[in-house]
Amino acid sequence: MAIIIDHANVLKPGTMKAKLTIALFTVFAFTSQLSAQQKCASTAYQQEEMMRNPSIIDRIAAIERFTSQKTENRGATNRPEDAVIKIPVIVHVIYHTQAEKISDAQVRSQIDALNKYFRRRNADTTNTPAHFRQLAADCEIEFQLAISDPNKRSTSGIVRKYTPITKWKADDLVKFSSEMGDDAWDPKSYLNIWVCNLDRFAGYSSMPGGEENKDGVVISYSAFGTSSGPSGYDMGKTAVHEVGHWLNLKHLWGDANCGDDGVSDTPKQASYTVGCPTTIRVTCGNSPYGDMYMNYMDYTNDNCINMFTYGQKARMRALFAIGAVRNSILQSKGLDAPQTFETPLPEEDPKWLHPQLYPNPASNEVSIDFTYDIRWIGKTIFVTNLQGQNVMNVMITSKNQRIDISRLQAGIYFIAAKKENGESMKQRFIKL
Repeated sequence: MAIIIDHANVLKPGTMKAKLTIALFTVFAFTSQLSAQQKCASTAYQQEEMMRNPSIIDRIAAIERFTSQKTENRGATNRPEDAVIKIPVIVHVIYHTQAEKISDAQVRSQIDALNKYFRRRNADTTNTPAHFRQLAADCEIEFQLAISDPNKRSTSGIVRKYTPITKWKADDLVKFSSEMGDDAWDPKSYLNIWVCNLDRFAGYSSMPGGEENKDGVVISYSAFGTSSGPSGYDMGKTAVHEVGHWLNLKHLWGDANCGDDGVSDTPKQASYTVGCPTTIRVTCGNSPYGDMYMNYMDYTNDNCINMFTYGQKARMRALFAIGAVRNSILQSKGLDAPQTFETPLPEEDPKWLHPQLYPNPASNEVSIDFTYDIRWIGKTIFVTNLQGQNVMNVMITSKNQRIDISRLQAGIYFIAAKKENGESMKQRFIKL
């Protein structure tokens, strides 16, 4: 039975209960729900981040206080109330197979989808039930692929990078080049989106107030863009949901039974919605109109979600007020004309997927190419003979590691190494 986490009390500022709650409750609170849906890993991910780094709790509490002040005081003058907020986006395509190396057109289809749904310009707005239609908002938030990188050089807003990793978990490793992913661009100026082969889930997002080098959204390549993924994930709305989290929206059920999502015009509901309902679902005493399951922050299938509310709009836009955590994005140079234009190098796929040993046979020296998996650097190579006796140890210090074999007797030898995660390599060579 899942433990229910009371987010309202977890985030209540200035209480010992807030910190103890994080320490006591485990990240597995919603594992059964999330694994059943294969939709969003943000709740479990964010809880784990807070347990790992409790200082995040205080930052989130401060953001909640600020957000409450701004959304309650609609007359405040330090909010970009009437301006359309434009967010520069950098998409990191981290691929192992050609299927994961999505095209520019696929990336653009997702950006177009984000703009269409956040601006309420999608044709399926006609499916919003009449009793919720008056609450449906044009959020006046737009997304554009960056044209200038942090060094003011020209960019397409898309970075592609081969990785030897076949599947990624919701653990942020894809956000680091040292882990064979790709480092974030300055999160104060860009929305970072990583597209990869994400295991078990369609996507997850960091939270405002989290660690800057992990700030952004991760989406499975099969759920990114339009007409690319399995039924239920083919309209680009997974990214809409996760960017909603990045903009400080919670799930409608507040990640608890009849919980609080911090928005006044979304009715309370018991939990997530499965599939695509066609009738009113009354939970948590929210009659007569029931759950707002057509909201982007539910788990409903893509073809049945079509709205954000005015309350959600206010909560998202409060992040860009003067003094707010994402205000710096309004001063980003990511959409300014670049000062330096460079011809991009052609994208080259690896010619091999595992460390390559050459020449073989060899008389004096062999080399092992680790170019496509630098995680081997720092590990030890063990050289053994046919009898299994260790004859040489070599520390890997370079992407192209040379091994002096001149003192070995002629014969057949094996080279082996192992990483902390259990991954190993073993190759044979002949010494002439």
